Amino acid sequence: CPDSVIGSIYSVLNRRRGHIFEECPLAGTSMFVVKAYLPVNESFGFTGDLRGSTGGQAFPQCVFDHWQLLPGDPLDSKSMAGSVVVETRKRKGLAEIVPSLDKYLDKL
Repeated sequence: CPDSVIGSIYSVLNRRRGHIFEECPLAGTSMFVVKAYLPVNESFGFTGDLRGSTGGQAFPQCVFDHWQLLPGDPLDSKSMAGSVVVETRKRKGLAEIVPSLDKYLDKL
């Protein structure tokens, strides 16, 4: 991407809990390669958001890198893990509250 849109890239990644770990210029040009980690859950719609914020001057190339645990209890909606669970359940059209284990056990 051109160096004029790097600020927009940082902004989009920060909104989506992204973390930039490398920014290197391409020799002989005014272009940069920005490398960042972005949670998969935050990657939905990322391409459109990034291209919209940079006027089409930046485009992502996504590759899976690693797993990382979210802090907190996924059943507590106030924790980071819990908020991700709630957002995912909403996106999939499920009830926001995770059903109890009894709902999934066979009853004879």
